[in-house]
Amino acid sequence: MYFKAALIAATFATLSTLTIAAPINASPSGGVTAAIITTITPETSSCAGADHPDQCRTAEQAAPFINNSFSKYGITTKAEQAALLSLMLFESVGFKYNHNISPGRPGQGTRNMQMINFNTLYAQAVVPDKVAAATAAGPDAVLALVNTDDYSFASAAWFLTSQPACAPIRAELQSGSTAGWSAYITTCVGTTDTPDRDVIWTAAKAAMGV
Repeated sequence: MYFKAALIAATFATLSTLTIAAPINASPSGGVTAAIITTITPETSSCAGADHPDQCRTAEQAAPFINNSFSKYGITTKAEQAALLSLMLFESVGFKYNHNISPGRPGQGTRNMQMINFNTLYAQAVVPDKVAAATAAGPDAVLALVNTDDYSFASAAWFLTSQPACAPIRAELQSGSTAGWSAYITTCVGTTDTPDRDVIWTAAKAAMGV
């Protein structure tokens, strides 16, 4: 996808300026700040020119929701926070999208681009009284239940803490190791660990001081 390629290129261009020694304007709570996010992915500083401006959120807008999700789901280590942040930045193309645009799968979305089966489980967890009616209306109605900013930016944390496949890999993920990251992507998320994902994760670790 062109937009993801552009995101990776920009992230790679800034990565060489980062060091592992110290985080960038670290949040006192150990979460993320807008400065951290824009250091990883500079495009998140603005939604100017976004082709779906209704879906786009800036780093400044996103940071409070992401930190709320870490608090709600007990994501306390910097290594896990960096992994979740990098996943969301990759899947949403720098927070430009919260609904699958290409190829346009119905019901796929949130900031980590969950498939409809997981969005149904997520909706059952957070708005159980609304799921039956939304299911009858179709996949995009189910997605809409969990695609408000508070739920959409919390989906990655919910997924990590709720899905059985993720439990065995969390200790290694919390260590910040490459093996932990790879297991998170392949075993927990269930997709392929590719170099373009690794670029964003490496930048996130550097910016957060992992």
